[in-house]
Amino acid sequence: MRSFKIKILSILLLPVAAIIISGCSDDNVTTNNPGAIVTYSMREQMGRPAIATVFINSSMKDAFNSTPPSMMPAMFLDSMKAKLVALNGGTYNGNILVPSDPGGSTFMSLLASDVLNVSKLGVTSFYNGTQVLTGRALTDDVIDVELILVFGGPTGASNPGLTSDNVDANDKPFSNTFPYIAEPW
Repeated sequence: MRSFKIKILSILLLPVAAIIISGCSDDNVTTNNPGAIVTYSMREQMGRPAIATVFINSSMKDAFNSTPPSMMPAMFLDSMKAKLVALNGGTYNGNILVPSDPGGSTFMSLLASDVLNVSKLGVTSFYNGTQVLTGRALTDDVIDVELILVFGGPTGASNPGLTSDNVDANDKPFSNTFPYIAEPW
């Protein structure tokens, strides 16, 4: 009789245990559900930090961030060129990347697609004195490079008060192991 009571109790408690166990979750567990419908949406692009912040009007930021890079120049190039010229007092003649570029058409054509170019051969650098926009290392001073490209003129030396944010290093050292990012502050 006792064995029978244990079996009945086990049968009654089994569904309760299953409910408790199924309520627990492990965020590290992945499931393979080929029938699941998953929808992704693009929220922000960040190939080149601060470009959208400076050159895209606030009312157009969501549109810029959700537009595929291949379509960005057609939608945003003209307004980006106008902003570049306005930031430079009404004239823009070039920078270290494109030394002769009246109106900034060539330069803005490059920036209008928010992607990070990467050189498959040679040095990867946002700017190292020779290579410009051939990639990006964690230690590259991206904001200073962008300021030099916008305000530095063909030699990079024009408007010295506008070509640096005066932040020369990360606040914590980068790691020597993958993924190489610094510990949080």
